[in-house]
Amino acid sequence: MLLEKIKTPGLSHLSYLIGSGGEAAVVDPRRDCEIYVEKARSQGLRITYVFETHRNEDLVSGAPVLAAMTGAKVLHGPNPAGAVAYADTARDGDRFGIGQLRIEAIETPGHTDDHLAFAIHDTAYPQGAVGVFTGDALFVGDVGRTDFYPDRKREVAGMLWDSLHRILALGDQAIVYPAHGAGSVCGSGMAEREFSTVGHERRNNPRLQFESREAFVDFKVAENHYQPPYFRLMERLNLEGGEAVPRVMAPEPMTLAALKACGADHVIDVREPMAYASGHLPGSMCLPVGMIPAFAGWFIGEGDSIALVGSDTGQLHGAAEHLSRIALDNIVGGYTGMVPAAAAGTAMSATPMIGTEEVSRRLEGNADNWTLLDVRSIDERKEAAIDGSLHIYAGELAPRWRELDPARHYTLMCASGMRATVAAGWLQSRGFTNIDVYLGSMGAWSASKN
Repeated sequence: MLLEKIKTPGLSHLSYLIGSGGEAAVVDPRRDCEIYVEKARSQGLRITYVFETHRNEDLVSGAPVLAAMTGAKVLHGPNPAGAVAYADTARDGDRFGIGQLRIEAIETPGHTDDHLAFAIHDTAYPQGAVGVFTGDALFVGDVGRTDFYPDRKREVAGMLWDSLHRILALGDQAIVYPAHGAGSVCGSGMAEREFSTVGHERRNNPRLQFESREAFVDFKVAENHYQPPYFRLMERLNLEGGEAVPRVMAPEPMTLAALKACGADHVIDVREPMAYASGHLPGSMCLPVGMIPAFAGWFIGEGDSIALVGSDTGQLHGAAEHLSRIALDNIVGGYTGMVPAAAAGTAMSATPMIGTEEVSRRLEGNADNWTLLDVRSIDERKEAAIDGSLHIYAGELAPRWRELDPARHYTLMCASGMRATVAAGWLQSRGFTNIDVYLGSMGAWSASKN
């Protein structure tokens, strides 16, 4: 008997392979899904079912691809928005056998209308569920967001409350298997660990401590979440079925001349922020590999062509994997020669860094034609903000950069300087020339006040 978690870094997506008696099922597979077949076959298992807990917004489902590879049956919840083209509909109480295991569908709407949880029962030990795949309804330390139906805010928040209590009714012994871990855009308060039980969550999860349904609904309605434009692309593909993707490799190598002549819609520098700041190709934007899942979908549109710049092929390969999982994979090539290019005298741009002393001097002196631009989330800003700063979330600079004056001097800040460098790179790629970054940002500012 097997239950294995497969984690997708960056997206903090958790999928699962479960098997018994020569059969196996996959829960919430990602787009690059050879890994499930390889792991199943290594254990002598044949994948017969694919269970989807909901229509994902933050990644392309691999369910249709995996079904084509294995002949497995895909099960998805009832979807008022339209039938999922590649799946059969599972409804409350439906049961599916996998060897000694029985998987039972539980309708748990709220995060999405089609959301299902799947309870795991061991038929040899029938007293209570062994575990439950909770999807995006219940996380470790948090619960799902409910902002995808803005015209029905209170209704869907109330639905999530009801759904959570259906999961809690499975009993404290049940192990919780969520679809995301800490760092996912699908929740903001998840614990760093990825293991828990229903009983532990009942006692410790802050979102399960509300005394009434009404108080829970009030809290959820007041939450602040961001929805990158690529969510709409994910929703569409996860109804229609995304195309298969071959095993992702590093992009085709490019010379500097080829890079300059390729005409890509975006030249994305995936090196670390300080490397980008010290010297980058004019017109390129900063998007470090580890930040691609969170921010690529804000700045890159469906079908946009992409050229990557990295320190080595490993960085380029990692960037290509992240982009593929969110269907932004029109990559024309990759370049890794920044150091030789600089040594050969290639023109470079830089992003100056300034410290707390200079920021304070500018604030106190009411510096002319200068704005301190805070690109943190609204929740971070509510906790602490620097008086006199302007707020635009980093991702929202993609549609809102035209609200800013290219002739004005902007200092970008966030919590540490990472997102600020991404934001600065975007503005520089849009033609802003008088840009710098507050190194250390809010962390350095707070430290200076202690």
